[in-house]
Amino acid sequence: MRSFLLVILTVLATQACSESDAILKDAIDAVDANVVFMRHAVAPGFGDPDNFSLSDCSTQRNLDTRGRKQARAIGASIQKSGIRFDQILSSEWCRCKETVELLGIGQWQTFSGLNSFFQNYADKTTTLRELELKLKSKDGGMMFLVTHQVVIRAATGASVASGELVAFNSVSQQKKIFRLD
Repeated sequence: MRSFLLVILTVLATQACSESDAILKDAIDAVDANVVFMRHAVAPGFGDPDNFSLSDCSTQRNLDTRGRKQARAIGASIQKSGIRFDQILSSEWCRCKETVELLGIGQWQTFSGLNSFFQNYADKTTTLRELELKLKSKDGGMMFLVTHQVVIRAATGASVASGELVAFNSVSQQKKIFRLD
């Protein structure tokens, strides 16, 4: 009986894993997405301190242990999905850079068109113009963008929690919000 239960539990666990591996692909397919936005992993607090400096992570709100674990789990799900991204970009904020690094999904670079304008540390008009130009100049392939809630909301209309993702079609403007953790 014990062996039978072990076999059943193994089958159910395998089925659950394969279903979760399909979440990213299903979200992309649902809207024919060419972009996946991700809000950085959990970084406790609200906004950034008054002494904020882009070049000094100690002056920023950063990932905690839970956020690092969340980023690694999301990265593992992305890797299991088999989806590969042609371009991976991150906001210049430390919590976004640490998130994308911990995802471990490929080479990435920072892009100022993903910076947070929540507290006016970045100019909203300039940031969104840079992002719009990047999305309009996209010529195929799949792009992965790690950024902030305000940027995702301005670009897609979706309001997301830390670690949530948005599959987005930059032409039709269709979107699908999902989680991988």
